[in-house]
Amino acid sequence: MAKIKSRDVIAKYEQILDELKKKTYRPVYLLMGEESYYIDKLSEYIADNVLDESEKGFNRLIIYGKDTDARSIIFAASRPPMMANHQVVIVKEAQHLDSKEMEKMEIYFTSPLASTILVLCFKDKTLDKRTKAYKEIEKKGAVLETVKLYDSEISEWIQSYLRKKGASITPAAASILTDHIGNDLSRIVNELDKLFILLPENNRTITAEHIEKNIGISKEYNMFALSNAVLAGDVFTANRIIDYYGKNPNDSPITQIITSLFTQFLRLLKYHVVKRNSRGLQTREIAEQLGVNIFFLKDYESAARKYSILKAVQIIELLREYDMKSKGWNSPSMPAAELLKELIFKIMH
Repeated sequence: MAKIKSRDVIAKYEQILDELKKKTYRPVYLLMGEESYYIDKLSEYIADNVLDESEKGFNRLIIYGKDTDARSIIFAASRPPMMANHQVVIVKEAQHLDSKEMEKMEIYFTSPLASTILVLCFKDKTLDKRTKAYKEIEKKGAVLETVKLYDSEISEWIQSYLRKKGASITPAAASILTDHIGNDLSRIVNELDKLFILLPENNRTITAEHIEKNIGISKEYNMFALSNAVLAGDVFTANRIIDYYGKNPNDSPITQIITSLFTQFLRLLKYHVVKRNSRGLQTREIAEQLGVNIFFLKDYESAARKYSILKAVQIIELLREYDMKSKGWNSPSMPAAELLKELIFKIMH
């Protein structure tokens, strides 16, 4: 079965949310998968908006998978609403219900109560699609399966999120945030929302300065700045950042730095291959194939003149070796700062 793409997840999420806003309700919602952000957003919307405040006391029930069982869920879902058109039953952490419990609920999924909105939240797990339970939910209700975004997709996701709020972010600021947080959408949104509140009305663009001042990620001493310096062959800047990490080892663990460098040189290798095999491609098309903002393409063009395709392959192998060393392989007593200094020296010389 083909892996679900992030754009399909977003489209399905928006479809379900649009239906909910139009008060078109399904009797069962199965929200499952790796990315908890969409699961939380939909379950929170249902909890907050389906019922009036006066109806929530008797008609909204939130329970947890580890504290309940199939019999209790069926009993709760089978009750008629009290002085309301609907009742809402949300099962958080439903992944704790084992396969036997889910099998017991098949009888309810076959004929769910129309006045009940039952929401099952499976985080970091999916319900087996071969089961009758899944097939009945898919037939009678709505299913959202989520996947984590690739690192190369995060920057565009951030831009899209801010556009909906009437704001934007510079490419450098988006990269700094992504390098620091990774692909955890809930954490990213939390930081973006804090920054958005602080933006002046006449300039709704988040910059690296905003991130440094309000989140505490230095625009000069971060993984993005280091990988850029290495890619550009800027020995002085790279050494200055390494020295900073030596004095502040908790700011960026070496494994994260190696991952950031690995991403950069993997893209550089891809740039070499794309340029060699696809002559005549437009700049924007090349940027799309690399999974980067077109703003950064010039950095790879410049790096390609410094690092040949063979050198890029050698550096990727070097990064794999030092990733192992950073985890204790063949260098049990070497401090992380010294290991990083040695790695950067070998890459740049």
